[in-house]
Amino acid sequence: MTFEEKLEQYAELAVKIGVNIQKGQYLLINTTSDALDFTRLVVKKAYEAGAGRVAVHITDQEITRMFYEFGAEEEFAKFPEWIVAQRNECIERKGAILWIDAEDSDLLKGIPVQRISAQQKASGEALVNYRKAIINDLIAWSIIAVPSKKWAAKVFPDLPEEEQMNALWEAIFKTVRIGEGDAVENWKRHIRELEQRAEYLNRKKYAKLHYKAPGTDLTIELPEKHIWCTGSSKTPEGVTFIANMPTEEVFTLPSKFGVNGYVRNTKPLVYQGNIIDGFTLTFEKGKIVEAHAKTGNELLQELIRTDEGSAYLGEVALVPHESPISLSNILYYNTLFDENASNHLAIGEAYPTCYVGGRDLEEKQLESLGINVSITHEDFMIGSAEMDIDGILPDGTREPVFRKGNWAF
Repeated sequence: MTFEEKLEQYAELAVKIGVNIQKGQYLLINTTSDALDFTRLVVKKAYEAGAGRVAVHITDQEITRMFYEFGAEEEFAKFPEWIVAQRNECIERKGAILWIDAEDSDLLKGIPVQRISAQQKASGEALVNYRKAIINDLIAWSIIAVPSKKWAAKVFPDLPEEEQMNALWEAIFKTVRIGEGDAVENWKRHIRELEQRAEYLNRKKYAKLHYKAPGTDLTIELPEKHIWCTGSSKTPEGVTFIANMPTEEVFTLPSKFGVNGYVRNTKPLVYQGNIIDGFTLTFEKGKIVEAHAKTGNELLQELIRTDEGSAYLGEVALVPHESPISLSNILYYNTLFDENASNHLAIGEAYPTCYVGGRDLEEKQLESLGINVSITHEDFMIGSAEMDIDGILPDGTREPVFRKGNWAF
């Protein structure tokens, strides 16, 4: 299969499997100038699949950096209303949203943490309607990624510069199951396998999970009506979509006040154009009571202080150590990929779709049930080949869920 054929398949996957565009549906694409050529191909595929109108919102990483370097201090507490209006219109029209990422993990390195956290909080508060639509799967949405020169250099620093982009392209193709047979059929088979794992866990109805690994001893309570989900989601109209491509996880939500112990990260967390690494979080009754990072500690503290809910967990995700991305031994410095190589947790917002009837509940109702609400949601990786996880049934019986980093059933 030629490189051009792989690009065609990737664009088709994004449109037909990722957002699963419907005839006459509007599509909003958020992308960067580094991904323009591929974005044009996706737009073409979307129209061919019957999209009514495709709008593209383009940012440029260097221009973004300029705002953080030179913008007036008062602007970081604000967020553009036109971006809010654009996303709200897409939601009102029951359109779909696609992100085509070309991330530079060091984009905001050296920028004052206060500027980053202020803008993060402002965007979270301004985009509350959009956030609700996303976490409740009220519209189809998906995130994919393509290489940029800076990102490729970060991932493959030992390769000659002229080989780095191609190496990252090929690595991405492999993670999204392109290159061997029909990619669409490969994805359908993959999702069926993940759903079998989720079905097993849903039958078990574990009351708690207990994690043990070097630097980690953590117990997480699960709500009685929790649901294990996969990367395959469904809108209220019954349209299926894949929110993250790639995806290797099954996930659910924790009881907000039922997390106790400590956990150590095993891969860097890329947050707002900076790297946070070498950190341990300690929980008491759900809340992070102690946190320290060797790299990016100030930013970690700001993340935890974003709002009340950002000091609690919102997601519990299981990914075997022997997943394809992990076995590649590539560190992507991009959460979209790295979280699918490792068991992970998320600070902040819980997905109401992981609770029976949760999609129909208001925030105050969710909070009364011990489901975390926040304007942030940040995944961090904790899995390794040394991690064991026990499922604890309501009667206290323990069963192996993970042994040595992999499924035990």
